[in-house]
Amino acid sequence: MELLTNRAKTVSNKRLTWVERLYFPAIAIGLEITLRHFFKKKVTLRYPEEQRPFSAVYRGRHVLKRDEEGRERCTACGLCALACPAEAITMIASERKPGEEGLYREEKYAAVYEINMLRCIFCGLCEEACPKQAIYLTDRITQSDYHRGEFIYGKYKLVEPVELDKRIDITKRMDKNALNLIA
Repeated sequence: MELLTNRAKTVSNKRLTWVERLYFPAIAIGLEITLRHFFKKKVTLRYPEEQRPFSAVYRGRHVLKRDEEGRERCTACGLCALACPAEAITMIASERKPGEEGLYREEKYAAVYEINMLRCIFCGLCEEACPKQAIYLTDRITQSDYHRGEFIYGKYKLVEPVELDKRIDITKRMDKNALNLIA
């Protein structure tokens, strides 16, 4: 029979010497490796207490921004959903009713805005496509979970709080043109 590769190895049933049978050389080599690694610098971070530094353009969890008056910026134009290559964004538009002027900026708003975080590839095209600077990717990490349903983020997880002191700072992600448009 002809072999397919030349990596065949002949196995010998060589008897061990009495020193090899004591396994001292193997134990000594193992201890040497352990001691060598014992004094090296640790590379592991204790995550909740220590966090690694992220770059200024890190793309993390999404946020739907509010304006200075606390109204949602999103006007449900759908450009973010069209720009998303993974088709992770779902939006249903609705008309603003009388008395909701303090909640929404324009006549039209997103009644349902969902992002499937399992499909999202965090490319940032949604924030580039948004003409109202309503959606941004923050420097926050997306939380893990055991259930798939928890990864569909609705408006209750995406819209930032109304209180000014609890808003999410995204000035590192914004470009200078967007800062001029908002101001």
